[in-house]
Amino acid sequence: MNTKKLDEAYIAHTYKRFPVEIVSGKGSVFTDVNGKQYIDMGSGIGVNIFGAADESWVSAVNEQLNKVQHTSNLYYCKPCAKLAKALCNKTGMKKVFFANSGAEANECAIKAARKYAAEKKGADCYTVVTLKNSFHGRTLTTLAATGQDCFHSLYNPLTPGFVSVDAENGEQLKDVCKTRKVAAVMCECIQGEGGVITLTDEYLTFLREFTEQNDIILIIDEVQTGFGRTGKLFSYMNYGIEPDIITSAKGLGGGLPIGAALLGEKVENIFSYGDHGSTFGGNPASCAGAYNILSRLDDVFLYEVIRKGELLKSLFTASPAIESVTGKGLMIGIKPVKSAVEVVNKCIESGVLCLTAKDKIRLLPPLNTPDDLLIKAANIIIEACKGE
Repeated sequence: MNTKKLDEAYIAHTYKRFPVEIVSGKGSVFTDVNGKQYIDMGSGIGVNIFGAADESWVSAVNEQLNKVQHTSNLYYCKPCAKLAKALCNKTGMKKVFFANSGAEANECAIKAARKYAAEKKGADCYTVVTLKNSFHGRTLTTLAATGQDCFHSLYNPLTPGFVSVDAENGEQLKDVCKTRKVAAVMCECIQGEGGVITLTDEYLTFLREFTEQNDIILIIDEVQTGFGRTGKLFSYMNYGIEPDIITSAKGLGGGLPIGAALLGEKVENIFSYGDHGSTFGGNPASCAGAYNILSRLDDVFLYEVIRKGELLKSLFTASPAIESVTGKGLMIGIKPVKSAVEVVNKCIESGVLCLTAKDKIRLLPPLNTPDDLLIKAANIIIEACKGE
């Protein structure tokens, strides 16, 4: 049986896969089972920050694998501790909880916020306000947090205690706070799955000021936007605000599963022994790879991400086949005149792998993709966006 038949026979049918079997890659180029090459403009949905088979990352992971691959959180682990220190030093956060994914990092953040609110304001203060069009994960609780009804219908009843309001509408948040005891506000600065929609400076400033005034925990979900994707280490740094909790995953691992909830001063000591846990959280190999990724995201590199993003935007905005371009850095949403799915399929035929988000093409290329490959991919995407 070939891979496609094995997949169809033995893997749960939760993914509608594109007709591509990737067997290898180097940098920003993947190779399929037939030897065809593709420019990668998705980086495994924002994971492969330095592309495929990055030598420095591979070396760091292999070095740790040759020592010990897993210890559990019953024992001290140097890669885990080093990574936590680096994350706190770069953000001003105080403590880190390591998990395996973005959804688990968000679960941790929600638990931390609710525990803080319960201790400060009483057990009936547990509501978490999120934004419509948001996406926070696929567990029952993070689905409840996700502000998109299309993700809810199959799995009701979801975890109670979540309310979604319109982005850019501060009055709706204020109204919720009049009728409910609110523990936290949770949002993405750029709604990735929601269509690469960027929140305004004014709204994020309002959120930070309002939550501070009312002792409400502000959680910024950086699962897709973190680790240089927008030209800053985290997207909130573009707005001059400081959250109480940052959640992250994807790009941190560089290809291995890892999630992290970064806890600020208000909640740094909210958890006691046994309050939360994860068997694989802080895995030595994942942390060694993540530390390698984080150590390379300096100001010079991040400036290049901004420059490359502007280069792509200039190419796309010049095309009449593209209605709009959104995003920051190398997180870009393109709304074509015709169907985004149709465009993505044409791009695959021409050797470019893209993502979709609602009615847009979503681009999350490796951050070190060279200009010539970005320009080549952009021209292929633009051609695919044109009418017949």
